[in-house]
Amino acid sequence: MAEPYYITTAIHYPNGKPHIGHAYETIAADVMARFQRARGRNVRFQTGTDEHGLKMAQKARDLGITPRQLCDEMSGHFRNLFDLLDISYDNFIRTTEDSHHAASQAIWRAMEANDDLYLDRYEGWYSIRDEAYYDESELTDGEEGVKLSPQGTPVEWTVEESWFFRLSKYQEPLLALYRDNPEFVRPASRLNEVVRFVEGGLRDLSVSRTSFDWGVKVPGADDHVMYVWVDALTNYLTGLGYPEKTTDFETFWPADLHLIGKDIVRFHAVYWPAFLMSANLPLPKQVFGHGFLLNRGQKESKSLGNVTDPVELAEKFGVDPLRYFLLREIAFGQDGSYSPEAIVTRTNAELANSFGNLAQRSLSMIFKNLDGIVSVPSEVAGEDVELLSAVDAGISGLTEKFEQLAFSDGLDAWMKAVFACNQYVDEMAPWALRKTDPDRMAAVLMTLFRCVRNLAIAVRPVVPGSIDRLLDQMGVAADQRDFTLLEDISWLERLVSSGFRVEKPTGVFPRLEMPEEAAA
Repeated sequence: MAEPYYITTAIHYPNGKPHIGHAYETIAADVMARFQRARGRNVRFQTGTDEHGLKMAQKARDLGITPRQLCDEMSGHFRNLFDLLDISYDNFIRTTEDSHHAASQAIWRAMEANDDLYLDRYEGWYSIRDEAYYDESELTDGEEGVKLSPQGTPVEWTVEESWFFRLSKYQEPLLALYRDNPEFVRPASRLNEVVRFVEGGLRDLSVSRTSFDWGVKVPGADDHVMYVWVDALTNYLTGLGYPEKTTDFETFWPADLHLIGKDIVRFHAVYWPAFLMSANLPLPKQVFGHGFLLNRGQKESKSLGNVTDPVELAEKFGVDPLRYFLLREIAFGQDGSYSPEAIVTRTNAELANSFGNLAQRSLSMIFKNLDGIVSVPSEVAGEDVELLSAVDAGISGLTEKFEQLAFSDGLDAWMKAVFACNQYVDEMAPWALRKTDPDRMAAVLMTLFRCVRNLAIAVRPVVPGSIDRLLDQMGVAADQRDFTLLEDISWLERLVSSGFRVEKPTGVFPRLEMPEEAAA
């Protein structure tokens, strides 16, 4: 039975249309999900929208619509974007679903049964935009005396009756978790931040509100709604059928990876494991906090007028070039920058000129010089073995780095194998061999055919649509495109015996043109 793998993004807050950061996180999670599927794992991939909280209620009121109407519209924008970006999610969850309310109330009751919830009065600083409470020591002074959170968002002094979670009780268990499982939070810089925060002392956490009602009702206290992060984090359980012991829950929990932005690591690496400990549920295996995407080195903001619509980017440059660029250009876990020029330059240099050209040249020469007939070479020269070994090494490098979420490094290893193939073409000069040694030419072209097939399968999680079009032209069946089949040395023999012939190929990675506004 295939080994299970459960990966989630953060569920996205839909108080506005999705931005490039939402696309970045979800593409990265999709690549990891596709990669693990291709390696034979039984993958469950969940994303969705986090639809409760004061911020949503206020936005709906400002627009003169109900919170539910706002959620329905905005959640639709996220789903449409993810479908456009070829995101292979298994479940798109919405926290307004009845099943999610039931799951959130179930984990609340479990924490209550463990004597970890009590009623008191909350007085403190609260950021509506972050849906987060902050200690006085974390605040800075903004303009006109406004207090700001560590994220730079305004905070308000809030006083109301509230249920509290005994977070302070879990300070030592959490520190033991980080000490015994240093891979629980990655990258290491995020773990260090979390450890420092917890070592500084944990205060009990206010986990309900009475000043608004757009949220999950607290069991037995209908005038309270749950703090949005209790509700939001529970989505990872809801999607598996919790509180029922479903087959999905038994198979996939605990999650292998929560992939999130670095700004919400505290909620996932401190609050979430504490809630789960309290509810006597297993903890996720890893939380990875990726960096921010910067527009030409600047954080996007409406005031700067530099907010990018990811739909427009995908339509302008293509879905696969955008997916490739975001994972190739930026060291995952660190902040990174993008621009139209960078997307065009990277895509043309690597996808179009290097791999795309390699595939197009190889298939074109097979079509023209061998009448499209593929064969198994009777003799394999040393140069052929050397190239096949270089391609194997590149794919092994990609595999090793992708397992560590080091996507850029993995694609760098893959590109080295592509460069080796292009160098081999130049050195072997099959166009010259056509006249002097046709058998050797055929052996060279079949070596390239094998290499292109393997390189295509390796990079398919990143650029799935383009690679499927290429593999279609190569006669590689839809169910023969997984990493588990890279070691299958008989695939070419089966292709030959099927009578397959290469038709005139069409390129799958056309060169991009620089947008007019960038060129100007």
